[in-house]
Amino acid sequence: MVDNKYRFGIEEEYFLADASSRSTPSSLVARRFHAIARTHFGASHEVLQSQVEVSTPPGTDFATAREQLLALRAGLAAIGREMGLLVFAAGTHPLARWSDQTISEGERYARMLAEYGILAARNLVCALHVHVEVPDPGRRVDLMRRMLPYMPIFLALSASSPFWQGQRTGLAAYRMAAYREWPRSGLPDLLENQEDYDHFLRAMIGSGAIPDASYLWWTLRPSMRFPTLELRVCDSCMRVEDSLTIAALYRCLLRLLDRRPDIHARLTGVSRAIANENFWLVQREGIHASLIDAEACTRVTLVQRLQDLAGLVAEDAAALGCEREVAGLDRIVTTGTGADQQIATYEHGRRHGLDNEAALRDVVDALAATSR
Repeated sequence: MVDNKYRFGIEEEYFLADASSRSTPSSLVARRFHAIARTHFGASHEVLQSQVEVSTPPGTDFATAREQLLALRAGLAAIGREMGLLVFAAGTHPLARWSDQTISEGERYARMLAEYGILAARNLVCALHVHVEVPDPGRRVDLMRRMLPYMPIFLALSASSPFWQGQRTGLAAYRMAAYREWPRSGLPDLLENQEDYDHFLRAMIGSGAIPDASYLWWTLRPSMRFPTLELRVCDSCMRVEDSLTIAALYRCLLRLLDRRPDIHARLTGVSRAIANENFWLVQREGIHASLIDAEACTRVTLVQRLQDLAGLVAEDAAALGCEREVAGLDRIVTTGTGADQQIATYEHGRRHGLDNEAALRDVVDALAATSR
């Protein structure tokens, strides 16, 4: 029998690009796009007008989520074609410059611009977020703590941001380097329990440092609006199947940790420091990284780590009915991440005589074609 607990929802952020220049569209065209996308697909703004976000409703069936995401991507792409726009999923925009961006309208974004200044204007990044409902919401902080060592793995699987400001970065996942400019970003602190978290929130809100819990931009956080633990570490994935595989693995791991309180029960400051170093290793090398094993004081390939994880969550994947999606880990390892495919497209163009900008235009075209 399928376990109908641990309902999940997927949020994807996409970039808009002018179909001619492949860079940022005009503010007028972007506003028209958002008005239609909101009416037809419930799409929402992000900080910048060149970004758009969609989400699936809470559910337990990945086949349904697949249909929903494919329909959303195809629908937004169709609106874009009518307006001379491309819509694509990636962690960063290969060609757009942050200095050309326009902040979206709305009180929240105006406040962010006033308070965070250039950080808001530079927020030219798109993410994949996965919400998973926790049967006992009071356990979310404990689960957040024990999920921390897995954060580098999710970033590696989603790595899709090798370019920034028209340049190759030398990293597979540059998005998190850009996003960590923000306060209260990166890995969550090792809060002991719900009481610790509540105390922290009271101090932050009561002091006026933040207005509410949505201003905690960690890679993993308890949702303010839903009884979920929200995964926020991932780059936006150009392939729907990659998004689904990541969501399935996260859902399975959350169920595993919930039923196995012994796993990662004694994390320390060393544990977090090692996770932070592994975070850097996968930012640089994506799924080709080797991670530090704190217990053995050695390195293990991420591919081996994924094989171990697949075995660890096999019971949970069967219980949740997402064995097919978890099996997609092999596909990502074999075909590469979005970063691998973007770099391959770019290098192919350069080998065939294209200059840097022309090769990046090919990357944007490939992203748009795959995303839709």
